Amino acid sequence: MVEWVKGFAGAVTVCDKNGIILEMNEQAQQVFAKYGGDTLIGADLLECHPEPARSKLVELLKQPAVNAYTIEKNGMKKLIYQAPWYDNGEFGGLVEISLVLPENMPHFVRTPVPAK
Repeated sequence: MVEWVKGFAGAVTVCDKNGIILEMNEQAQQVFAKYGGDTLIGADLLECHPEPARSKLVELLKQPAVNAYTIEKNGMKKLIYQAPWYDNGEFGGLVEISLVLPENMPHFVRTPVPAK
């Protein structure tokens, strides 16, 4: 894992195309500490998820796509972003990024600046 990701404020988990966890940054290890933290590296990602999340991950591993949604857990709202990663154009697996969202997060609509 590249250095900047290790200390990134969001949880980053990477699995291969078979769902085996390859990497977890420090935040992900803390988030999943009660399930084993860094000992989850090498584990099957599918075993770490209940239904219906497990079935969704199976689908993403078979047909790579982006899956993004928000959840609320323990009073915190989070953005979950799951996306495929590629190695030389071949599907390598999935990256999951989990970010805690501020309670009152601003939303901006940006309009493109016309090209000159």
